[in-house]
Amino acid sequence: MISSFTSESVASGHPDKICDQISDAIVDEAIRQYPKSRVAVETLVTINRIVLAGEVTCPKKLDYEKLTRKVIRSLGYTKNIYNFTYKSPVSIYIHQQSPDISVGVDSGGAGDQGMMFGYATDETPELMPLPITLAHKIVERLDEMRQSAKLPFLRPDGKSEVKVIYENGRPKSVEHVIIAVPHDPKIPNQEVKIKLIKYVILPVLTKYKLKLPDIHKIIVNGTGKWEIGGPASDTGVTGRKIIVDSYGGMGRHGGGGFSGKDPTKVDRSGAYACRYLAKNIVAHKLASKCEVRVAYLIGQREPIDKQIDCFGTEKKNLKIISDFADNLLNFSVGDILEKLDLQRPIYQKTARYGHFGNKNYPWEKIA
Repeated sequence: MISSFTSESVASGHPDKICDQISDAIVDEAIRQYPKSRVAVETLVTINRIVLAGEVTCPKKLDYEKLTRKVIRSLGYTKNIYNFTYKSPVSIYIHQQSPDISVGVDSGGAGDQGMMFGYATDETPELMPLPITLAHKIVERLDEMRQSAKLPFLRPDGKSEVKVIYENGRPKSVEHVIIAVPHDPKIPNQEVKIKLIKYVILPVLTKYKLKLPDIHKIIVNGTGKWEIGGPASDTGVTGRKIIVDSYGGMGRHGGGGFSGKDPTKVDRSGAYACRYLAKNIVAHKLASKCEVRVAYLIGQREPIDKQIDCFGTEKKNLKIISDFADNLLNFSVGDILEKLDLQRPIYQKTARYGHFGNKNYPWEKIA
């Protein structure tokens, strides 16, 4: 049976990702100052304006404005022509965590209610779906070419989209590759396309032993023109790229964003724990595909629900798989924080190119 699946990713300078990285820079700094800090911060960016809002409980004062400007500058927003730079005005509306929430978290309970999902598949070395993996690698390479000045005409912001053809449930080929990226208008769009194929698309597909699709199915800037990207052309908000952050739509998502939240928020840590179990089940060849799902009640240590689904690909009895998972992690909030060592400043880097599939993250480790 022939089918297809398409996923997208966004570059580090995309407006929503600017916000995610600012919010997670605040998480990191709070945890750096005090590992048990509580953070729930949202960022909004628009034309020449940055707004921070939320709650932070940390014994040391944080310089939110300095953190914000450092992130924006690192992303390349340094020219006035972008109508948004690291010098743009910053408004700050941050207060302490609600005592009605903290009373539950202080006793080791979940910082919120909700359901979380983790997913893994053996179709890539990262044990991630191929479409989102390729989409991430393309925008990551796009950023590398801009930041290194190997393609100096590129400007901050960008998107990718990849359509993969499947045969009997296994990936076989890439049918479409789409890139949207702002660039210096002095460089014709056709020249941009030729260079992106050579320096961005081809190296990524070659790494995964895939061929280029037909040239007419490689599309760069679908309207034929994009000069200025970033918040001046599209407002950004923290937590708005949850499918990009997870599995590109192939694995389910509980609906809660990750960025801007300290790890007592199970939207984040619960999803990481689910991925950890799902990946280990596939890595240990207990199944070819796996989804782990949990649900939490605010203030309670243990989830109210936990299920494992291998979609009929299991190679061992489901009881054996369940026992294996239970021996790795018991899913209490405290066990997740301790087992995955989450109360440390590791989060800003997760806010680009997805939260899963990077071997350096603790929830990606093979036990």
